[in-house]
Amino acid sequence: MPNLARNSFDPEAFIAKIGGGISISEYRKGQIVFAQGDVADAVFYLQKGKVKRTVVSEQGKEAVVGILEAEQFFGEDCLGAQPFWIATATAMDDSVITTISKATMMSALESDTKFSQLFLTHLLSRNNRIEEDLIDQLFNSTERRLARALLLLANFGGEGSPRRIGADINQETLAEMIGTTRSRVSFFMNKFRKHGFISYNGTIEVHSTLLNAVLNEKSDIDRKG
Repeated sequence: MPNLARNSFDPEAFIAKIGGGISISEYRKGQIVFAQGDVADAVFYLQKGKVKRTVVSEQGKEAVVGILEAEQFFGEDCLGAQPFWIATATAMDDSVITTISKATMMSALESDTKFSQLFLTHLLSRNNRIEEDLIDQLFNSTERRLARALLLLANFGGEGSPRRIGADINQETLAEMIGTTRSRVSFFMNKFRKHGFISYNGTIEVHSTLLNAVLNEKSDIDRKG
């Protein structure tokens, strides 16, 4: 997902302009930003690091519903009719996060046209991503869902050049992201490596051949072997 807030939102300047209801905090790797079921009362901006959003079902099954990188907003669902967080947000790296209270955020959106336009662009982009994820889950095979997840994590199609996927994204996390088992992810990762789509040794490097394979219906994606 492109970081639409990049080079457009300055937390320090925003605090100086708006005043109260805003704070900047550091989170250690593994520290919870907010938990599923807690009162939803703020919007967050990830200045530095990486945040994972997870949901746990009544049966105790956990799924990753999003991985956020620096220069992205999250927690915007509190601005609607959602009184409690429906997911848990956890820092995957040491992170710096700006917290904007719901009241302050609503006031800023009403009074600052430039900021409201920026935030609307973010919301539209996030909504498009949710729709794409839903279509992916409904119509694509596990193999194609994994390929798409790897391409997104490696920033294919986003701002800047493709990059390596850090060691914090392991096969278990990938399995939770696409709704399958770790063993299935391991099987397809080995297949992708065999075909030269990826290489990995601690970190994962996604090659452009994986994108070509996803776009080409007659490629090795979805074939056995």
